[in-house]
Amino acid sequence: MMLDTSWLLSTEDWIAYRTRLDLLNESLDENAHTKTRNQILSQPLFNAILTDLDTWPGNVLKRHNDSSQLIHKLAFLADVGIQATDNDMPSILDKIRTTQSDDGVYQVLMNIPTHFSGTGQDSMSWMFCDAPTILYALAKMGLDKDAEVLRATRYLVNLQDDNGFRCMANSDLGKFRGPGKKTDPCPYANLIMLKLLSEFNTDTFDGVINKSVESILNLWQDRKIRKEYLFGIGTDFKKLKAPLIWFDILHMLDVLSKFKSFHQDTRFKEMLSVLEEKMHENEHLTAQSMYRPWKEWEFANKKEPSRWITFLAYRIILRAKS
Repeated sequence: MMLDTSWLLSTEDWIAYRTRLDLLNESLDENAHTKTRNQILSQPLFNAILTDLDTWPGNVLKRHNDSSQLIHKLAFLADVGIQATDNDMPSILDKIRTTQSDDGVYQVLMNIPTHFSGTGQDSMSWMFCDAPTILYALAKMGLDKDAEVLRATRYLVNLQDDNGFRCMANSDLGKFRGPGKKTDPCPYANLIMLKLLSEFNTDTFDGVINKSVESILNLWQDRKIRKEYLFGIGTDFKKLKAPLIWFDILHMLDVLSKFKSFHQDTRFKEMLSVLEEKMHENEHLTAQSMYRPWKEWEFANKKEPSRWITFLAYRIILRAKS
């Protein structure tokens, strides 16, 4: 497959930056990296994200797929390559550090209604569908060797069951869990835990990673007959969408493609073929769905090809073929 990297380079510098690093394997000295990233953060859309993150923990989390939540904005900055030392990030990270629970896991502001076994009150806590995203962002931003990030990651890792990560939350949330069987693995929890663990030496967590990948690939294999915690693999799952926030094919392939030992797995190759078929139809991919809070971004335009979505697809296929 020929990659149209010239098209990706002729656009916003944040897309060009990742294209140079991830697709063209260009090397930059640290000063060039820092200068480019701070230029990116000075742009209006990115500056708006920084302004929002400065209000951490922000609004009460009611839905984990709410793309306006600060955890997803933080993860997007990490995906672009923003580092913990860039621009306004140190003061933002200082605020995040104040939200650790006793077990070290970073918390968000949430409100679980009483009819879902919650307290009905705003409180700081964590679930498996938010905590790994925060830790992923911190690790991706260069804090993968930070003692507190490692402590929280190991705590979550030790909660894995025989069939992967199940729906779990901080003990202060009582009996709360998502709408599924107690013994089922949670597909989204496994996905974002894999995303987090990909930022470390994978040999350290090899057994944990294998269980979670198997959990996701088994769901793909049984997609016509099975859902877990309401996560199904159907038409909506296969729609291209950015940023990488929820349970969809682009997000899943981006995470799974990081683990080379599964590249020849039939289930992974089947999933990859769905993306490849979309690229055969049009080498420049267009969003098939969008998050309304991100409507000003180029990847939220369903009428014009998106360089960011195309870049993500290129990177997935390059990893899978390496």
